[in-house]
Amino acid sequence: MSRQVDPLTQYCEALSTPPSPLLQALERETHLKTLAPQMMSGHLQGQLLQLLCQLKQPKQVLEIGSFTGYATLYMAAGLPEDGILHTVEANPELEYLIQKYIDQAKLQDKVHLHIGKAEEVIPQLPGKFDFVFLDAGKLDYPLFYDLVIDRVNPGGLIIADNVLWSGKVVQEQRDKDTEALHAFNQMVQDDPRVNNLILPIRDGLLIAQKK
Repeated sequence: MSRQVDPLTQYCEALSTPPSPLLQALERETHLKTLAPQMMSGHLQGQLLQLLCQLKQPKQVLEIGSFTGYATLYMAAGLPEDGILHTVEANPELEYLIQKYIDQAKLQDKVHLHIGKAEEVIPQLPGKFDFVFLDAGKLDYPLFYDLVIDRVNPGGLIIADNVLWSGKVVQEQRDKDTEALHAFNQMVQDDPRVNNLILPIRDGLLIAQKK
């Protein structure tokens, strides 16, 4: 199964730094071994996440929703020497694949994989976060946001994926997931603790910076 890529995105991907051979292998295996490979973060989005980590130099990153670890590897590549990334995945069947590529990338000391429900795992994690990437169940975005917002350091980033939901958020008739994402976007917009920006990259990225 291959994702549909519009000509403008193809142009941007062709003229952007390509993914590493390891990331290309992970993308192939994701398409071979999962039922919804389109859930994987794209090349351009991965590059942006890595760049933001390189610029921000976060000491502690939290990823909610690893899937097969594609975005995980991109973010880990942008961490400073003493940076740590905690990634949480609810589906235990994906553990072997995520850990396989963490090991191949030799990132065992920087990336800590947690299998379980985010609402149970996050309270057990130590310290505060400088960078949070949210890419799990869309109906639970408000819950996850509330779980982390008070644990994000001033100046830290919370980035949420899929917030435009294939453009459905601008339609008058919205299904359950679309309405939930619109409500989440509005919730962040109304939160005085952050400055926020939505970018139409891939399926929409919301970037909120803690004041």
